[in-house]
Amino acid sequence: MSSPDLSLPAASPFLRAGALTLAEVTGTGVTGTLATGPDQHTPWGVVHGGVYTTAVESACSAGASAAVAGNGQYAVGVSNQTDFLRPLREGELELAAWPIHQGRTQQLWQCEIKRPDGKLIARGQLRLQNVENDASDQPSRPAEHG
Repeated sequence: MSSPDLSLPAASPFLRAGALTLAEVTGTGVTGTLATGPDQHTPWGVVHGGVYTTAVESACSAGASAAVAGNGQYAVGVSNQTDFLRPLREGELELAAWPIHQGRTQQLWQCEIKRPDGKLIARGQLRLQNVENDASDQPSRPAEHG
């Protein structure tokens, strides 16, 4: 079974808009960056919490899926709790995610999103279900035009 393409160009338009770039994805950890700015602002001029929630879900899902790919499985989020600790207007943020628990049917991952100076902007926890990689279950993605 081949590994999925986790690059930003291969992501859906929704994920590309979040400007998340994954540098390393393994079953034991994920690192990356998140570029934030006016494209992700709330009406009050700060980065929308949904950007952080999406980054947590994406990073943890990628790592958890990498952990079970050898078993013919992938992982899907079933519970996402993300805490927003500091408002931010813009900047490139560092992201790191790692497993807390990896079981036969479920996993629990944690993710931290920090400024370059180490200050924590958001942190999240994602519980995931390991599911069989049956191509007939997966929706097809329509071709992009442009």
